[in-house]
Amino acid sequence: MWSILIVFLLSIVAYWFTDGLIPKLRDLFVKAGLFGVDLCKTSKSKVPEAIGVVSGCVFLVTSFLFIPIAFGNGLMDREHFPHNEFAELLAALLSICCMLLLGFADDVLDLRWRYKLLLPTIASLPLLVVYYVNFNSTSFAVPIQLREWLGTSVNIGFLYYVYMGMLAVFCTNAINILAGINGLEVGQAVVIALSIISFNLMELRGDQYKAHQFSLYIMLPYLATTLALLKHNWYPSKVFVGDTFCYVSGMTFAVVGILSHFSKTVLLFFIPQVINFVYSVPQIFHIIPCPRHRLPKYNGELDILQPSRALIPKQDMGFLSNLILKILTVLRLVDRVEDKESITINNLTIINLFLIKFGDMTENKLTISLLSFQVACSCVAFLIRYPMASYFYDS
Repeated sequence: MWSILIVFLLSIVAYWFTDGLIPKLRDLFVKAGLFGVDLCKTSKSKVPEAIGVVSGCVFLVTSFLFIPIAFGNGLMDREHFPHNEFAELLAALLSICCMLLLGFADDVLDLRWRYKLLLPTIASLPLLVVYYVNFNSTSFAVPIQLREWLGTSVNIGFLYYVYMGMLAVFCTNAINILAGINGLEVGQAVVIALSIISFNLMELRGDQYKAHQFSLYIMLPYLATTLALLKHNWYPSKVFVGDTFCYVSGMTFAVVGILSHFSKTVLLFFIPQVINFVYSVPQIFHIIPCPRHRLPKYNGELDILQPSRALIPKQDMGFLSNLILKILTVLRLVDRVEDKESITINNLTIINLFLIKFGDMTENKLTISLLSFQVACSCVAFLIRYPMASYFYDS
């Protein structure tokens, strides 16, 4: 337990270092051309972009500094050195480091979406190789209700590695999709990180305490640097985090979920992101026209955000797009306006959905509302993970 205390103290130092470093580097990013304009403000001043690389670098440096502390006893006694645990930590940090590099490249080069799907897959390869060497467990427990037909567990072999690779891709892109207003990307990552840390602390006394200890080694410095970034990204945002932050965050969550053997629990903490992804699918895959930006529309006169909309010419409507629109209309998940030649609907993100259901609101209030929803979903996730799980599994 002493190692958890040390990484906690290192994380506090990492918070203060990140908090002090971001303001000093803002002008440097602007001079390098890494800046944007806040589309939800009347001011058109330059806001430094891709600052997530700063918090990501401090997070990695903190984790590197912790390595000799975590494995200090093993260095003194080489015969009993925990090679497997050491390889897991190195593979985890390598995958996160790869995503930091690739995310920053995306911010600089503005890569296309097909590369956003490919990059996390490549970066997760070290992780999957170490999982294969150390564990190679590709079975999952069968619910009690189905064990009469399927047995207590089912081995899905190679498909389990496909699942883990897809988990890394989903986590890295899910946060990136649910974004666009001050504090939302970093805020949702903080809630997910706090949920994972809470879960780790609850499980420390169980049989898998080493796995959850490993997760805390990574999550504590990540949370500290992310909190420092949130301070500067909160409304009114002084910095933009960029795709770098989303990639690093997603890979960090995937890493602890895979190597600490609670990937399904991690997915439970992504309930809002899953909902947003499913809701966005028709536009992501261009079944329904998707504009470059799906941010809410800013009303400068009232200083409020309103739902942004997509115009769909009726002549471009196919069977599938018509069917999806009918389903969304019946479920009251779109604000639909129709004339003779076209149909206008809100862009399909839960950010716009919140504005439809709860009315126009200020950017700050909208962020707080969405993060409150994230917290509520984490509470539901714990409810599913503990009380409800006993109905389907032995423990």
